[in-house]
Amino acid sequence: MSRPARRRVAVVGTGAIVSGSHLPALRAHAERVELVAAVDVDQGRLDAFRALAGEEVAGFTSVDEMLDAVRPDLVLIGTPPSLHRAQTVAALKAGAWVLCEKPLTLSLAEYDEIAAAEEASGAYASVIFQHRYGSGAAHARELLTSGELGAPRVAHCQTTWHRDAAYYAVPWRGTWASEGGGPTMGHGIHQYDLLLHLLGPWAEIRAMAARLVHDTESEDVSTALVRFENGALATVVNSVLSPDEVSRIRIDCADATVELTHLYGHRNEDWTYTPAPHVAAERADAWRTPTADVPSSHAAQLGALLDAYDNGVRPPGSGAEARATLEFAAALYKSAFTGLPVTAGEIVPGDPFYPAMHGDHPHWAPKEHA
Repeated sequence: MSRPARRRVAVVGTGAIVSGSHLPALRAHAERVELVAAVDVDQGRLDAFRALAGEEVAGFTSVDEMLDAVRPDLVLIGTPPSLHRAQTVAALKAGAWVLCEKPLTLSLAEYDEIAAAEEASGAYASVIFQHRYGSGAAHARELLTSGELGAPRVAHCQTTWHRDAAYYAVPWRGTWASEGGGPTMGHGIHQYDLLLHLLGPWAEIRAMAARLVHDTESEDVSTALVRFENGALATVVNSVLSPDEVSRIRIDCADATVELTHLYGHRNEDWTYTPAPHVAAERADAWRTPTADVPSSHAAQLGALLDAYDNGVRPPGSGAEARATLEFAAALYKSAFTGLPVTAGEIVPGDPFYPAMHGDHPHWAPKEHA
C-alpha cells in the first residue's frame, strides 16, 4: 500500500514554542508533511520564522486570509491560549485538522464549541499533551492497563516549577481572560493529563488553591486529592513557586511502584519500576525497558496524529479524552474555590465553572466579574 501524499501544513503563531518544538517536529516527519504557510500578527517575527523555516513558506498576518489562500490539511496552533478557540474553529470550518498547544480552550463551554465544529466539518482538533507519547509512557500504560503491575492503589502527581516576576510581565500571562488559569491550566496540566492517561477516569476531587507570591488574577499553587474510578487515591500538586524544579508521577500498585521523574520531557531511563517483595525477579525484569527509546515530544505526538489522519480516524489527544483533562482542571478550580468536593460530570451548562475556570467566584474572578 502506497503512503499518502505529504500533508500540507500551516503554523499559526511563530514564537518560541513553534520555532523550538513544532518546526523540529515537522522536520522529523518531512517525508509525510510539507510546511506551506505561517501566520503571525507581528511581521518581524513572521519574517524571522520564514528565514528559519524556509522562504518558500508563505507568510500571512491573518488566519482567515491564510485559510482561504492555502487550504491546508493540518494547522498547528502555537498562539496565546485566549486565541485557541477562535483559531481552531476557523481551521476546522476550512476542513483542516488541528494540533493546538495546551490548553485547547479556556473553558468547557469553549471546548464544546470546538466539538460542535468538529461534528460539522468532519475534521478533528487535538491538543498538545506530548508527555503521553514516547516509549516510556506507552510501556507504562500497557503494564498498568493490562493489570501486569496489579491494582493501582496510591498515586502522586507533582509539577513543582519556578516562574519569576519577569515571566508574568508578559502581557498575556497571569489573567483568566488570556490564560484561563494559573499553573493548574498552564503548567501542571501536562503531568495530570499523563496521570489520567495512565490511571483512567477520575471520580472525585477535593482541592485547594492560593495566590502566595505573584501579582496575578489566578493562583500560583494548587493541590488536590483525587479518587479514581478504579479506587486509587492520588495527590496532585501544581506550583510555580518551587526553586528545585521537578515533574514527577509515582503510582503504587499491588505488585510494583512505577515512577517517572523528569522536568520537561522524558526518556526510558526516567522511568523506574520497583517490584513488591513477593514478585519474582524474572517477572520484574520484563517491566523495565521497552525495545525502542522514543522521547516524549511534539514529534512523537505529531506522528500519532498523522497515523490517524492516514487512517481516517479520530486522533489521540482529541474528543472525550482531551475534554476529560480540561474537566479535571475545571473541577479542581471549583473544589478549591467553593471548598466542596466535585464529582466527574458535575460541571454542565448552567454551572458557573462551565463558562469560566474562575466560576465568577467573588475572591477569584476578575474585578469586572466579581
